Amino acid sequence: MREIVVTGGGTGIGYAVAAAFAAQGDRVTITGRREHVLKEAADRLGGPDLVNYVAFNAANPVAVGESLHRLPARVDVLVNNAGGNTNLDRASADDDLMDVAESWWANLNANLMSAVLVTTALIPRLADHARIVTIGSIAARGTGSGSYGAAKAAVEAWTADLAAELGPRGITVNVVSPGLILDTEFFRGRLTEEGVRRRVEGTRNGRAGTPEDVAQAVRFVASPEAGHVTGQVVHVNGGAYLGR
Repeated sequence: MREIVVTGGGTGIGYAVAAAFAAQGDRVTITGRREHVLKEAADRLGGPDLVNYVAFNAANPVAVGESLHRLPARVDVLVNNAGGNTNLDRASADDDLMDVAESWWANLNANLMSAVLVTTALIPRLADHARIVTIGSIAARGTGSGSYGAAKAAVEAWTADLAAELGPRGITVNVVSPGLILDTEFFRGRLTEEGVRRRVEGTRNGRAGTPEDVAQAVRFVASPEAGHVTGQVVHVNGGAYLGR
């Protein structure tokens, strides 16, 4: 039985990823900031015999350190899913330099530093031939979204370095990069029908993605069979961005 850690595992993509691993008999630990959401998710996924939960802020180094004793002593797969576009929770920064700085720090902390901190803390616990998968975004490839896209682009650069560092141990490090995914909390209920239509028009298969689409891509790159796939960005966007 493999030990899986999924950050941001209480809802959306993270929940679907946790469900995919639990369904194949792995033991899963989900993390996030909202304990009640995590508890409900863990109960739905099979309860404490299969799915554990640990509540902490992955972007806070103190919180990560204080929570380590509750995380598995051995980690076979780490999925860095925690994050999101923090600009959706803020008023426009306008021209105030402090507001601009804080909005950029927020996205970098939520999307880059959360992955860096949790991964760094768990590297000593990674089994040989372990898998690290970080959830990126189509926004990293020049589709906009300002500081959010920049943070996800930084995730890709960090992943390339980490793949080289951990490669001698047989550990693979990859990014799974979604496009439009519905049935998540990402858009905070602000995505309009027109917004969906416009994004779907940019795909080759004429539909939005689902959390399960992303989860199955994560499951593949985290599998034993994907041992020669590392340092890559795997795009899950229906062809809205062509990785060529």
